[in-house]
Amino acid sequence: MKLRFQVSGFKFPAIILASSSPRRREFLKQLGLSFKVVPPRVDEQPEKREEPGHFAWRLAVDKALDVASRVGPRPIVIAADTIVVLGKTILGKPKDEVDARRMLKMLSGRGHEVITGVCVMQGRKKRSFVTSTDVEFKKLTTQEIDFYVASGEPMDKAGAYAIQGIGSFLVRSIRGSYTNVVGLPVAELLDVLEREFKVPLFGKTAVQSPKSKVQSQTQKTLDLGL
Repeated sequence: MKLRFQVSGFKFPAIILASSSPRRREFLKQLGLSFKVVPPRVDEQPEKREEPGHFAWRLAVDKALDVASRVGPRPIVIAADTIVVLGKTILGKPKDEVDARRMLKMLSGRGHEVITGVCVMQGRKKRSFVTSTDVEFKKLTTQEIDFYVASGEPMDKAGAYAIQGIGSFLVRSIRGSYTNVVGLPVAELLDVLEREFKVPLFGKTAVQSPKSKVQSQTQKTLDLGL
């Protein structure tokens, strides 16, 4: 059976989100897109001496390839991977509360990068890129760290925080895409979907939704592996 989605009476090949992230699902829903979720099955460990940006990009490509191999060439597959980088150290999801406290102490009062690799694929056509945002944390007290860890929010988040949740109080400033820090650089993804894959959005054939436009100030976007 062919997977398809429909926008205002027009039918197109289905969109597959190769991610189980609730934040990414919510972004696509807000855009009025109909899609199915197929979680990827890949090894998410960096290779020896692998640069953080390349690691995020490679994982996004690997996830897209894995899911595309299972759903066939017709659907448009969207995959992404977000990492938090302090210097050259990649901070993944904490293993436990002790690990979450360790990460938050490392980030306290310092700047770091949030990097997301994105890959969009349909059959042999593939577009991939990396977006980076600079984030600065306030100086955290022990009580603030204990409170945040006790909330449970850090436990499934890269870098042990969520800027869109309770963790907003940790962040003093950002430079670049806010949605990238949440887990998906929406403005950049929309450019690829509209221009490269001809997915109709915000035009005559798009879903009628609020008139606000998705906006983003991305510090830098690297185009890789096209």
